[in-house]
Amino acid sequence: MAELKYISGFGNECASEDPRCPGALPEGQNNPQVCPYNLYAEQLSGSAFTCPRSSNKRSWLYRILPSVSHKPFESIDQGHVTHNWDEVDPDPNQLRWKPFEIPKASQKKVDFVSGLHTLCGAGDIRSNNGLAVHIFLCNTSMGNRCFYSSDGDFLIVPQKGKLLIYTEFGKMLVQPNEICVIQRGMRFSIDVFEETRGYILEVYGVHFELPDLGPIGANGLANPRDFLIPVAWYEDHQVPGGYTVINKYQGKLFAAKQDVSPFNVVAWHGNYTPYKYNLENFMVINSVAFDHADPSIFTVLTAKSVRPGVAIADFVIFPPRWGVADKTFRPPYYHRNCMSEFMGLIKGHYEAKPGGFLPGGGSLHSPMTPHGPDADCFEKASKAKLAPERIADGTMAFMFESSLSMAVTKWGLKTSNCLDENYYKCWEPLKSHFTPNSRHPAGTN
Repeated sequence: MAELKYISGFGNECASEDPRCPGALPEGQNNPQVCPYNLYAEQLSGSAFTCPRSSNKRSWLYRILPSVSHKPFESIDQGHVTHNWDEVDPDPNQLRWKPFEIPKASQKKVDFVSGLHTLCGAGDIRSNNGLAVHIFLCNTSMGNRCFYSSDGDFLIVPQKGKLLIYTEFGKMLVQPNEICVIQRGMRFSIDVFEETRGYILEVYGVHFELPDLGPIGANGLANPRDFLIPVAWYEDHQVPGGYTVINKYQGKLFAAKQDVSPFNVVAWHGNYTPYKYNLENFMVINSVAFDHADPSIFTVLTAKSVRPGVAIADFVIFPPRWGVADKTFRPPYYHRNCMSEFMGLIKGHYEAKPGGFLPGGGSLHSPMTPHGPDADCFEKASKAKLAPERIADGTMAFMFESSLSMAVTKWGLKTSNCLDENYYKCWEPLKSHFTPNSRHPAGTN
């Protein structure tokens, strides 16, 4: 496969045209009476027309046929995609899942869409307020099928297997330890090359942004220049028997047929695009004296709510870094939180639970549900010599954090057969070390 090209920058006004059709972008206007190369002009709006310029999202696409050229949508099998947050009774316990099982290609061909499984979520799609966490488990490419969500943005985290993603804006190759965001309404198709697994955070009604840096200053965390946008690429491709366009609309799946590939955009310009990011480029901020900074310092992207400082969802990572804090219990602290915390593991061993939390699995700690290091981690970290040390080398854990109280689906609690019924036992060996007659414990560093 030839190396793909990208445009650098987050949220920029960009312009791109396929080099096979130089000058395909109209000069000086968006919607000429006749477009260059006799293309159709189509605007894709990701925000209301009247949003402030700072939050106004739209792109103009110049395509061989407009996206309206399709047969009527019809309802199709929903599989394990749902927005019904009342399928099962609420469960306030600490929840952990073993690695989600990928279907064997020799037994059944499953592509990205048929391999979507909703694990948990909250809110309401129709009012554009909420989120869902999906797991994708697939073993074959989508072929003459594409997908888009009318409900929200997809933040895709591949864990096993690379993804070649065709979009209306061009192609992206996304590998484990990279992420991509396919924003609301954007059609895409995914090729896979092996049995493939990953996580998706879908947010309704808002878009992902870079977090404000405050006193950190102008630089740090995920730097805008490291986000990559695909360049224009098109195929003028007639599909015998019809190309299938799958639409996730109000939480349900619908399909329509059309005669041509939807990836027929010869040129485009605007600031509403898909993009990808390599997590290795994250510039880590950490404590260099004592105590912990809160994990919000590891935020890559945020989808803000209307309340200042409160997110519908944050995407947070726990990357390789130095630990140097003195007189400090260095692993994550014990915690009860007003937020929901879903965690996944791309690779390696998470520092607070090096045993049972495995790549391709996950955990959910709901609002005010206590969580923290397991007993073995606590004992070792309480006695460790506090020299400078590398933390999480070869590891990448992440968190989808939300201000909403997420409900788990029936697939998550029952059908998946991946729920770890013994998760709570990792805290059972914790014992009291209380010394009422001695304020200064022996053996502290």
